[in-house]
This record gives sequence, structure tokens and C-alpha cells, in this order.
Amino acid sequence: MLKTRAKYHLGQVVRHRKHPFRGVVFDVDPEFSNTEEWYSSIPEESRPIKDQPFYHLLAENDQSYYVAYVSEQNLIADYSGEPVEHPDIPDMFGPFEDGQYPLHFQLN
Repeated sequence: MLKTRAKYHLGQVVRHRKHPFRGVVFDVDPEFSNTEEWYSSIPEESRPIKDQPFYHLLAENDQSYYVAYVSEQNLIADYSGEPVEHPDIPDMFGPFEDGQYPLHFQLN
């Protein structure tokens, strides 16, 4: 049985360790759950291990908004206190408060 514990939670603002973007966690996979094609597109020396949580983010950088899929090892908590401006945030979360976004719905 797989035993993993996610470091970050839904609604938390995080940033990438190496690339200039940040985002809001909206889903977590306990281990890699994307395509092999996606994984192979990452340069070999930068590929994260698959046996760790991977996060789905509503992400933003200086030029655009998008959905990112990022390994836990490549994320750090964002304590800037600044909201993320991704246009899909209001569909899933309430207003930004205390550095995070509260969920709009109940989890099963």
C-alpha cells in the first residue's frame, strides 16, 4: 500500500523552486499520474522522481495564466501574502484570506 503525505494543501499558495511562477493548489496526486510523454519531455537531468506527491496548480507568471503539474520537490510555500490572479480561482475557491484560498465545496 502506498503511503505518502502531501506537504501542501488545497487552496495553499506555492511557488516553483526553479522557475518564475506561483499558483494555488487545486488537486494532489499521491504519486506521478501524468503521461509518459509529458514526463519524457522534461530534460533527464531535471526529471523529478515519480514516487512523491504531484500538485495541480492554477498558476501564473508575468505573462500568462495556466494549469501546472509540479512535483513536491520543486515547490516551496509562498509567504508573500499576495493573492494569485488566475481567472479560474473564483470557480473553486472563496476570497483570499490569511495567505490561502478556502474551498467553495465539500470534499467527499
